[in-house]
Amino acid sequence: MRQEPPASSLQPPAPAAVRRRTDCRLCGSRDLQQVMSLGATPLANAFVSAADRKTPQARFPLDVHLCGGCGHVQLLDVVDPEVLFRDYVYVSSTSPVFVDHFRRYAEAMLALTGMPAGSRIVEIGSNDGALLGFFQAAGMRVLGIDPARRIAERATAGGIPTLPEFFTPALAKRLRTEGGEAALVAANNVFAHADDLHAIAEGVAQLLAPDGLFVFEVSYLLDVVEKTLFDTIYHEHLSYHTVKPLASFFERHGMELIDAIRIDSHGGSLRGIAKRRPPRRWSAAGRGGGRFPRQPGVDRLISEEARLGLHGPEAFRAFFRDIQSRKAELTQLLRRLKGEGKRIAGFGAPAKATTLMFHFGLGPETLDYVIDDSPLKQGLYTPGHHLPVVPSSCLYEASRRPDEVLILAWNFAEPIMQAHRKFLDAGGHFIVPLPRVEVR
Repeated sequence: MRQEPPASSLQPPAPAAVRRRTDCRLCGSRDLQQVMSLGATPLANAFVSAADRKTPQARFPLDVHLCGGCGHVQLLDVVDPEVLFRDYVYVSSTSPVFVDHFRRYAEAMLALTGMPAGSRIVEIGSNDGALLGFFQAAGMRVLGIDPARRIAERATAGGIPTLPEFFTPALAKRLRTEGGEAALVAANNVFAHADDLHAIAEGVAQLLAPDGLFVFEVSYLLDVVEKTLFDTIYHEHLSYHTVKPLASFFERHGMELIDAIRIDSHGGSLRGIAKRRPPRRWSAAGRGGGRFPRQPGVDRLISEEARLGLHGPEAFRAFFRDIQSRKAELTQLLRRLKGEGKRIAGFGAPAKATTLMFHFGLGPETLDYVIDDSPLKQGLYTPGHHLPVVPSSCLYEASRRPDEVLILAWNFAEPIMQAHRKFLDAGGHFIVPLPRVEVR
């Protein structure tokens, strides 16, 4: 008998907080089927203060749907973005790995475009300006757009002008009028966050120069399935992108996806590059030509997606069975360690840790606290389970030192373990939960 994912047991929250759409976010089809459910979790970045730690938090459905029209995978339950992003606490520059990634990213785009100094670069969801800083250092005019007010203020104070707004076609028109067209528009780990991707595409097309490029990075569904990155599924991530539906989507907006590149960030991501199509009618020979011709990576990845069955439901049912197997393995290990009286801490409080902790049952019965290097999170309590977030110095304090550390930010397992060799040398152990359970 085929094993189906369990249905979410949560009643929908108040309409003001969440709504359920009934059509595909990319193509508008109503041919949608649920292929996986991770139950119900609180918002992934909804950390609370000490004063609120005893107050239960709302949990939202985490149900994954596949579009039969274009093959796009998505959440249909849409949490109000004002709730999700206005008080966002994640900042890119706290991770040396991401800072280096952004440096190489900027170098690649500067080399590809050959843009002269003074060219305008706009980033949607710019966070603290970590990427824009490298473009600015190369002599470009930069502007960030991010609705997280405090982070936008900090970025502006740090020299990266940042508007605390959501990106819309109206804002794009205003920016073009006030500051001119953009040679490059970037959107990193945000093109999956927005419900109205049509509005973003329309705004980008308005803002770009005729030969400008739109570059975006998103978690790549192919990697999610191949590497069991199920914890990247949470309410901020409304879309789980593959290349085939994206190519069709950009066509509808007078743009063309000219390249699709697999990169390592977040355990496996997709960098897409798109351009405006000229207003003239394109012939088959002219299609994809011009200064930035279509690269073979687009068709190559579409073929790979089809080979793995990512445009149909069965691949996701098998994926869910794999998740349940990893859950059982880790749960058994942690139950044994707790039975031996071990103190276990979590390391890393990224958004994905909320999905991992709730679906795998990693609450106060398992973890004593969670370590994170971000000062913005230290002193707060994790979403839902309300475990204290503490600095990594706790690894070395006699009164709080854990015996085992479960790396919740497991995509950074190697640099975390390298940075804390002293903990290992003192007899401690690290547990890596995914893509397979390992004890180091």
